[in-house]
Amino acid sequence: MTQQALPRRDARLGRAFGDDHAVQGVALLLPGGTAAGTRGRSRRAAAAILPLARRLARAGAGHDVTAHVLHYRYRGWNGADAHPVRDAEWALEEVTRRYGDVPVCLVGRDIGARAALRAAGHPAAVSVLALAPWLPEGREDGGEEPVRQLAGRRVLIVHGTDDEHTDPDRSYRLAVRAKRINPDVCRFEVHTDGHALRRHRAEVLALAEDFTLSTLCDRDFARPVADALAAPPPLGLRMPLAAGFGRSLRH
Repeated sequence: MTQQALPRRDARLGRAFGDDHAVQGVALLLPGGTAAGTRGRSRRAAAAILPLARRLARAGAGHDVTAHVLHYRYRGWNGADAHPVRDAEWALEEVTRRYGDVPVCLVGRDIGARAALRAAGHPAAVSVLALAPWLPEGREDGGEEPVRQLAGRRVLIVHGTDDEHTDPDRSYRLAVRAKRINPDVCRFEVHTDGHALRRHRAEVLALAEDFTLSTLCDRDFARPVADALAAPPPLGLRMPLAAGFGRSLRH
């Protein structure tokens, strides 16, 4: 059977949230998607991450931080092709071209979280925030999900304990492996929350803001994040996200 070539598409960066002049740091947001799919971009997935992009830009306005949402070529991961990873790598190059040598925090959810973890080896990436990462059992080539590219990066994984779409135990196991090569890895569990992390949305957004801006602006983490990074496994990888996190965010 003759294979049909994929239609020609290009990834693109969405509009800049925040001032795109004199930029000192960039939050690059990678939306969710599907395991397979060569149709066009998913507007719904991109729209779902827009509120976080706006929040990060507002919070980072005084630090010259801007945010961009990446629009993938295709809505699917698509097996060994791993299209979102290639798109994320392109976006990191594009950010460097536009803004120069500035630090980038990769912020992804679902398949975007997996892409963020995979693309973290790029020189511009200083940190990764992975929200409810999609980590299927076993890589497409049969190996384990890679973690060596996370060395030297600050990494935060956030997962709902009641997530029925992406298995929280798999993100825990990946965090354990990553922590062996990189002490700057932590993981928060959002108890009773599902894949979309809606039940404790305010706390999740506050956590995302604190981690992203702390890594881009070289400021101290909120105390729970600092404690999670310092704690040995399993404590720092099963840190409960406390109700009300963000109301009295600073230390």
